[in-house]
Amino acid sequence: MQGIVKLYDPVTGAGIVVSDSDRREVLLRAGTLGGSVFRSLRQGQRIVFDVIDDGGQSFASNIRLGVDGS
Repeated sequence: MQGIVKLYDPVTGAGIVVSDSDRREVLLRAGTLGGSVFRSLRQGQRIVFDVIDDGGQSFASNIRLGVDGS
């Protein structure tokens, strides 16, 4: 899935991404960038990510650069 960073707090590592496909807001949990090429994100930055649904809430995971082929 592709989207744009709406909000990101570099202190906490939490934020919100808006998906391109359905304009849904997906949360970034603290620590989500661990293991990715990113150290931080900026508002308006385009990213590719997977979505994990957990208890009715959607979270971004596996954040990466590139184009989503799905």
